[in-house]
Amino acid sequence: MTNKQPGNRLDPATVIRTALELLDEKGLEVLSTRAVADRLGVRINTVQWHVKTKARMLELMADALVGEISLTGLPAGPGERTRELVRRYRHALLAHRDGAALVVGTFAAEPHTLAFAEALVDALLRCGMDDREAAWTAWTVIYFTLGLTQEEQAADQRPLGAVLASAVSTRSHPALVRVAGHLAPTSFDERFEFGMAKILDGR
Repeated sequence: MTNKQPGNRLDPATVIRTALELLDEKGLEVLSTRAVADRLGVRINTVQWHVKTKARMLELMADALVGEISLTGLPAGPGERTRELVRRYRHALLAHRDGAALVVGTFAAEPHTLAFAEALVDALLRCGMDDREAAWTAWTVIYFTLGLTQEEQAADQRPLGAVLASAVSTRSHPALVRVAGHLAPTSFDERFEFGMAKILDGR
């Protein structure tokens, strides 16, 4: 089954939608413009006409992923609005296989990404932060969310708690052994809320 359009007339949205489908099925490591072309049943240069390069395709995919975040129905209070935006960002990343790794590897100054960034920074400014604090807090909470989500999406292959348990002992690393139980794959929701609170409330 392919997403080939009549007369081979494609558009960037179809290419990116197909690329996201392949991402969900096979993961980021095997994603390529050739793989997308094969799925669509067209030549690779037909895909590259719309996305130019793999790097550009990944940027557009990252922006499409962020575009799945609803910016409506947000809480009125700026503090809770900030938290809800970041929660929705994490959920969008988790909705796609390797979603965090996809976004980490790009710098998508594209419409959806800019709209989300605008909403987040505006909420932080309305919390009473000055310009620099709002900008740097936005970066901090995004970096934290990306990093934790990337770990979460890799946890099935290599849980951090299990890695620590096999690599340390009470003699060599007593502190790490002591806390290893708090790094289980089931703790990501709590760790996310804890970290977000530390960033946003620890001014």
